[in-house]
Amino acid sequence: MFRKRHIAASLARELLALQPLFIIFLFSLHHNTVQCQGRLSKHVSSEPPSPSRPSPPSSSGYKDDPKKIILSLVLGAVTGLVCSVFFALVVRCVVQYLNRTPILKGPVIFSPKIAPKTLQLALAKENHLLGSSPNGKYYKTVLDNGLTIAVKRLTPFGSSSPEAKKKSVKRQIQTELELLASLRHRNLMSLRAYVREPDGFSLVYDYVSTGSLADVLNRVWENELAFGWEVRLRIAVGVVKGLQYLHFTCAPQILLHYNLKPTNVMLDGDFEPRLADYGLAKLLPNLDRGTSLYTPPECFHNCSRYTDKSDIFSFGMILGVLLTGKDPTDPFFGEAASGGSLGGWLRHLQQAGDARDALDKSMLGEEGEEDEMLMAVRIAAACLSDMPADRPSSDELVHMLTQLHSF
Repeated sequence: MFRKRHIAASLARELLALQPLFIIFLFSLHHNTVQCQGRLSKHVSSEPPSPSRPSPPSSSGYKDDPKKIILSLVLGAVTGLVCSVFFALVVRCVVQYLNRTPILKGPVIFSPKIAPKTLQLALAKENHLLGSSPNGKYYKTVLDNGLTIAVKRLTPFGSSSPEAKKKSVKRQIQTELELLASLRHRNLMSLRAYVREPDGFSLVYDYVSTGSLADVLNRVWENELAFGWEVRLRIAVGVVKGLQYLHFTCAPQILLHYNLKPTNVMLDGDFEPRLADYGLAKLLPNLDRGTSLYTPPECFHNCSRYTDKSDIFSFGMILGVLLTGKDPTDPFFGEAASGGSLGGWLRHLQQAGDARDALDKSMLGEEGEEDEMLMAVRIAAACLSDMPADRPSSDELVHMLTQLHSF
């Protein structure tokens, strides 16, 4: 593919280099034509007139007429300019055609640890189901070389959907997936491979043993797991560092997550978080992301208003859950006395000077940690502001949260 693009670029440079010669040729051709016409007219006028026909008007003054010379020059320049523009457009169309991203078939691999045939064999087997959503299912599978991977099968298009058959749609999705696969950060789930299917894609990631933050929170709420402040702060810092990379660092463009929530925060064996599904909601417009309590208020009815500050609202919800240990779907938050939401409740307690009442009682211990948690409540309340402009950026949040230990 790179060789093809190099050839196209070389061809474009050669054609464009010939463009001035092409203009000179056209101008010379026009000028010589005019000169020939003048000589022909002069030759004809030099013949003796026939008695039976009148003499034609003399054209011997053509070469001495400045108006005709200027007109010849103008016509030659205009002709050359028009043909030059047409020539440039033809070159541009040829280059664009040659530079089209080819639609790849079969598995597209971004990791040397995965072989295409091995991956295809693994996907053809019955694999362990990890979860499902309206758009697809999530599996755990083991390759022949012993590598454990997680496979997300997305079905954003119906099998009979005309969009699934459009080459432009396939090419756009392929380009975006290649961009996502190029991102590397310790707090992101790296895309290792993908396989195109008739009605969607299978995306391949590293498998993380602990599961998602949602899985861990459920175990905490069922008293199956102890979850201290140090671990919760580590998760919050890792999540916002992943957002900082997407918002400020990654190239060639700034990316937004679009769908940040506990189910899309994966945790490894050390509870280090990795963001999953970043960019997919924009990449696949038909992907169902719905609206949830983690959706910022400005995006309930208009997803085009989504910005980096919208991601910050979703992070604020995650930080609030980590601090309070409460499920945001709890009917308690729907009551007017509770502010109508988790964010409203945190703001109400903070303004009343009762922020300590918001903290998960199972975390309360040393006084120093409690001071850190109270500062984190203020940060969460700021992230959950109704106005996006009032929310801090991910860059600012990294500094705020990493400084809590030195508070």
